[in-house]
Amino acid sequence: MGGDELALSHEAYEEEAIAQTRTDWWAEARGILWLVLAVLGFHSLIAKPFFIPSESMLPGLLVGDRLVVTKYPYGYSWVTPTFHVLPFVPGRILGRLPERGDVVIVTPPGTNTDYIKRVIGLPGDTIGVRGGIVYLNGKAVPRRAMGDRYIPVDANTRCDADQYPGFRVTRDGKPYCRLPIFRETLPNGRSYDTVDLGFRPGRGDNYPEIRVPQGKVFLMGDNRDNSADSRFPLSQNGLGGPVPWENIGGRAEFITFSLDGSASWNPLTWPKSFRPGRAGTSLHPQRDNH
Repeated sequence: MGGDELALSHEAYEEEAIAQTRTDWWAEARGILWLVLAVLGFHSLIAKPFFIPSESMLPGLLVGDRLVVTKYPYGYSWVTPTFHVLPFVPGRILGRLPERGDVVIVTPPGTNTDYIKRVIGLPGDTIGVRGGIVYLNGKAVPRRAMGDRYIPVDANTRCDADQYPGFRVTRDGKPYCRLPIFRETLPNGRSYDTVDLGFRPGRGDNYPEIRVPQGKVFLMGDNRDNSADSRFPLSQNGLGGPVPWENIGGRAEFITFSLDGSASWNPLTWPKSFRPGRAGTSLHPQRDNH
């Protein structure tokens, strides 16, 4: 092999080496695109994380809880995609109604905001509230006083005086929110804890009896005096009565972790902001078999 041939071979080798070291930006972009689509597909069709922004589901859920919501238990509807960009479309694909007692994610009609509430009434049920007692199909839903529960006050659980007048207390030098707990048991035997602060005008302690229309469900928060739910009109940030089942976006399953709101940009503050003992807590109500 001559010198010219050796030079050409060396140049070709260098060009090939340079080509191999160049970044194929189109291939990288396609890889990222497929990854984003896979994540969005999983979030939209299987499960997604959810952040608790309000105290409407106390005592079970605290502001700062992170949880997993599954999308498939009730089938799929216009609210199923991670981003609510679809117009309202009636019906569900592979749809089935939630069970009384399920904790669900719901999008109020005319909005793109996700709420978290509990299913109390199903299509055909009559439901009303008198003196803070829920009446389902003409019968008072049984409830049992469980005493007070003391929730530590932190940056996320503030126990504001306008919402909890007289319920902020100090124990061992630390502030707590003293919440009266009542365990409610639905006709299907599923039970869960609720908060009832006593009669408070305008807080939903009385709601005229209605019949839940076909294709709709009646939802309530467990923090009965501080929850904008089916008892309140849309103008008060409520759900405006029974909600179309198409607006149910999924079922809450369990808590993954919880933050007390004390963390800052400094990573050294992050470990102390985790609330202990909440990871893995199931959000399925207990079932009384007796």
